[in-house]
Amino acid sequence: MSGLASLRRATPDDLGALVALQRAAYAQNRALLGVEPLPLQADYEAVLRDWEVWLADGPAGLAGALILELRPDDLLIWSVAADPGAQRSGFGNRLLAAAEERARQLGRTAIRLYTGQALTHNVAWYSRKGYRVESVEPMPDRILVHMVKTDF
Repeated sequence: MSGLASLRRATPDDLGALVALQRAAYAQNRALLGVEPLPLQADYEAVLRDWEVWLADGPAGLAGALILELRPDDLLIWSVAADPGAQRSGFGNRLLAAAEERARQLGRTAIRLYTGQALTHNVAWYSRKGYRVESVEPMPDRILVHMVKTDF
């Protein structure tokens, strides 16, 4: 299965597993950025309440999570996270495909995301998936790269 059909919507019962997955998935980014990644600063009770959270289950528990913010003119991919044991096995590709499928279902014409400029592997990966740099935003403790895709 691929796309949304292979995922399930998160429920409040998934809160603990979701937070643990996010911490594990973003641990490497913390080291590369030198600061706490934005997804690790989130209030996940609010995330579950206000945004769409899609989960991929694996043999050993939660293997991936896709967090989407549905905005009036686009879809923001707020987080694509894979368990470190599942990274490089296609979960990220599956999650991105699901985001694009959801954007089509919602009639959105653009998908946006942002990542840290220091995470050059992320910028390169998203670029290979058809996302282009839209802007760069200096912040007090990091620089964000905003990316967009309109052909999906």
